[in-house]
Amino acid sequence: MRVLVVGSGGREHALVLGLVRDPGVGAVIAAPGNPGIAGVAAEVRDVDILSPEAVAALAVEVEADLVVVGPEAPLVAGVADAVRAKGVPCFGPSGSAARLEGSKDFAKQVMNAAKVPTARAFTCTTPEEAARALDAFGAPYVVKNDGLAAGKGVVVTDDRDAALRHAADCGRVVIEEYLDGPEVSLFVVTDGETALPLLPAQDFKRIGDGDSGPNTGGMGAYAPLPWAPPQLVEHVMATVVHPTLQAMRDAGNPFAGLLYVGLAITADGPKVIEFNARFGDPETQSVLSLLETPLGGLLYAAATGKLAEHPELQWEDAYSVTVVLASAGYPASARTGDEITGAEGLIHSGTKRDADGVLRSAGGRVLCATANGRDLHAARAAAYELVSHVELAGSQHRTDIALAAEEGRVVSPWR
Repeated sequence: MRVLVVGSGGREHALVLGLVRDPGVGAVIAAPGNPGIAGVAAEVRDVDILSPEAVAALAVEVEADLVVVGPEAPLVAGVADAVRAKGVPCFGPSGSAARLEGSKDFAKQVMNAAKVPTARAFTCTTPEEAARALDAFGAPYVVKNDGLAAGKGVVVTDDRDAALRHAADCGRVVIEEYLDGPEVSLFVVTDGETALPLLPAQDFKRIGDGDSGPNTGGMGAYAPLPWAPPQLVEHVMATVVHPTLQAMRDAGNPFAGLLYVGLAITADGPKVIEFNARFGDPETQSVLSLLETPLGGLLYAAATGKLAEHPELQWEDAYSVTVVLASAGYPASARTGDEITGAEGLIHSGTKRDADGVLRSAGGRVLCATANGRDLHAARAAAYELVSHVELAGSQHRTDIALAAEEGRVVSPWR
């Protein structure tokens, strides 16, 4: 099988690594890829990933048997629809179904229709509406850009003025009550009918240790979750995933691809913070590193409506930790163009090679150090060992990824 992976970040590098391990995959082509992906894929091609026509044409040109769309923006733009129109199986939802991520308001409507447990919320388009919503819920204030914002459209703050400024900057926002409790990312592979959950993971949004500083696209992750109640996944599948998929089918808008369920584990049980329409970054790096089931076969089954025939997923009996190395100034104003050395064995998120072949930073999140171990202590040690070899001027990373879980300080309020 020939697989075309669309995207250029750490998530796509992790997908490519998973696909090349699959004996059923003969070649992986990435577009546009990155220097790390170029080291393992059979070929990298340049393409405008936001052009459905260009991606579909490339899929035909490279004779892809499967296209895997990594980022959310191409999905919302309708890339999966264009690929499927060419007769090529595609892992990723339609443009209309991808509105589960593309519009926070649309996602809330679906959740309400499906009676999914989630935070109470108001959609606001004026400063006056935003002010009333903030006062209705009180602090901490949660303000979400209704549209795509590359993982950085959410502000959670006790500062009412800051919340109002964010609402004004976005224009159209969803303001909701704060959900207290540890957060969980659950990825679900689905063909629209059948759904298979992957291992639950936890990521770290804040830039600094101890969850300090502003939100980022994610500074690290780990999986599985030793503190999670044993019934967590089964409960979420029954109360969130299957009702949501049913609601999408009932609306004539079936969702097939990767449903990312972002959860807060409250005292009343798991509640949905958000839906995404693709693999999360950096959780994917840890989750897929533990997957023993061939990835290509799994994604192909979902893309062709045959997930019900797929065998049970198999996982390595281990833990995985991912630590993100970010550039100087991230997330406010990421510096790029700095030389990188010591990146061997790391996943590339924002890198490029200059005219002389020197590896340089090309984004806010630059590299991901992902390592597995028999327990969280071993996995953390191995991941931070990889980090220690990297030289990148002004780089920053958190030193406490998965530390609280390792020390038993993460407790589920729901049993």
